[in-house]
Amino acid sequence: MDFFPLLELPEEIQAVVVERAARNSIQDLFGLKASSRSMKALAERRGVYHFLDVLSVPWGLNMPSELLKACYDEGNPSTLYIKGVQFFYSLDLQEEGLSLMKRAADAGYERAVYTHAITQAIFEGEGKYFHGIPLESVDRIGKLVRSVKWGWGLWHGDYFRDHKVLFINFFMSSFYRCQCENLVQRQCHCLWHIDVTKDDNMCNRCFWIKELGLSYVILNR
Repeated sequence: MDFFPLLELPEEIQAVVVERAARNSIQDLFGLKASSRSMKALAERRGVYHFLDVLSVPWGLNMPSELLKACYDEGNPSTLYIKGVQFFYSLDLQEEGLSLMKRAADAGYERAVYTHAITQAIFEGEGKYFHGIPLESVDRIGKLVRSVKWGWGLWHGDYFRDHKVLFINFFMSSFYRCQCENLVQRQCHCLWHIDVTKDDNMCNRCFWIKELGLSYVILNR
């Protein structure tokens, strides 16, 4: 199979290739950057920082703070998401945090779409944002979000506790009462077992109650 040399493409096409590499992984971006001087110049354009997913960077690789700041200044969705979660859940800056999460969600960053929808449902009682998440993708995105423990903080103030009590007393009890699927027999129907109590045949309402419950579990750690 013949390969077409990348450097023979028009510069604007080369720039698109660099942006796609940045969107795919930082390793791909750095690989292109090291391949030639012209690729290095294209990879170092500030506009490229908009496409890099900083949460795809391996944990063993420390990103320079200047690079994170450059990404944020370019409106990079992953850095908007990180700062939004930290503002909302760690610094008690709900309005600013929610705004940043929404900007990242509006840009199509799927972790932000999920987290923004969950946050709105928990703290504002709004479930309309769930409609933007394909059901077949929820489990994958939810696990992806919950796999990263940074930024959530330990929000044990009255606001969080009140919403958690409401969830346990009303929504969780209705989850266990619903006959949409056979329950796994357990000694106690509690928040900590909500993810292994019903299988994938549960009704749509119970499905989203389960996702909310899993979010409460990680928020309470």
